[in-house]
Amino acid sequence: MEKNTAKRTKFRELAESRTNKAIEAIARIGNLSNRQVYDFDEAEVRKVVKALRDAVSSVEARFEAPKSRGERSFKL
Repeated sequence: MEKNTAKRTKFRELAESRTNKAIEAIARIGNLSNRQVYDFDEAEVRKVVKALRDAVSSVEARFEAPKSRGERSFKL
């Protein structure tokens, strides 16, 4: 039983840390919306948002079927 407790503790530590890092990274992507600093078109924005949604969908699918792997890179 102690092994399961250690696994659960490790999961919680990593889940919190990695989720917070992902949230911070998403916030930094949001900073790209500043038109005074960056130039972009709506098609590029849709690609970025779709890539983020696809990544979240992939994470959800992996929790349902942990053996699957999702796409790991993004390119405009």
